[in-house]
Amino acid sequence: MEKPSDLLLDIQHLHTGFRLKGKFYDAVDDVSLTLRKNEILAIVGESGSGKSTLASSIIGLYDQKNTRVRGDILFNELNLVGLNESLFNRIRGKEIGMIFQDPLAALNPLMRIGAQIEETLYYHTKLNEKERKTRVLELLDQVGIPDPVRISRQYPHELSGGMRQRVIIAIAIADKPSILLADEPTTALDVTIQAQILDLLKDIQDETSAGIILITHDLGVVSETADRVAVMYAGQIVEVAPVDELFTNPLHPYTRSLLESMPQTDVDDEELHVIEGTVPSLDKMMTDGCRFAPRIPWIDATSHEEEPILHEVSPGHEVRCTCYRDFYFKN
Repeated sequence: MEKPSDLLLDIQHLHTGFRLKGKFYDAVDDVSLTLRKNEILAIVGESGSGKSTLASSIIGLYDQKNTRVRGDILFNELNLVGLNESLFNRIRGKEIGMIFQDPLAALNPLMRIGAQIEETLYYHTKLNEKERKTRVLELLDQVGIPDPVRISRQYPHELSGGMRQRVIIAIAIADKPSILLADEPTTALDVTIQAQILDLLKDIQDETSAGIILITHDLGVVSETADRVAVMYAGQIVEVAPVDELFTNPLHPYTRSLLESMPQTDVDDEELHVIEGTVPSLDKMMTDGCRFAPRIPWIDATSHEEEPILHEVSPGHEVRCTCYRDFYFKN
């Protein structure tokens, strides 16, 4: 049990719904999670499972007209749900940093790199212009960019994908936030650069004791990086556990299917497991019963709960629905 002083973020019964043809459909459905200081919490799942929507809900980056957010996101005794934009702007960047999935889309193509990093310092610190420019160079050096002076004068299109991702990280950590949201931070990068970026995130955490929410579909990244893992499917958390526990004793059929579909480097000519079906679209999402049931039709309907809940099977390890007790791979 975490000490109250260690608790950075307390998400309780969060629902985030998008308006489609006049009706709201929950992309995040009754999610409860916590994040502690100096912890990396990985959120994993296929595309469409609700991972990025969860992140945008935390940092308040959504279309308020066509999005409905309910529940509680408690940060420093402040509920971020329904927070006015003026107050949220003081928190974004300063207290909660965001590392975006696509750095080329996140960076302003018409601004030099140095100016983009300096912008967050201008809004959130009392540093004068000379101090801000010095801090920019320090940040570029911290994220492993060679020749910071030259790079600070360049535009995003002049940098490689790995360099742009490092710039995004520099912006995110500029004000030493206590929480970092990293949305697929290594997706478009080659394996070597991926490893460097993940090492960089760990170094930043060691320096600042920040809590990091790492959103990814890459279970290999999770196994090497995370302290705790939450598995999302169709807007719900279906399993949450310490990382070692999840990999040695996965329980939910979806978690086991994801792990089974991972390539194994020590097995030759292995046939990868393919999960039947796809994540349902929002307007086709089941609202009753086990949402993963249609993808494991060989499991008897009586194995599923009518209203699946999270069951604690060991300290810190929870799994949704009772179907995990009867699940097996049919091939």
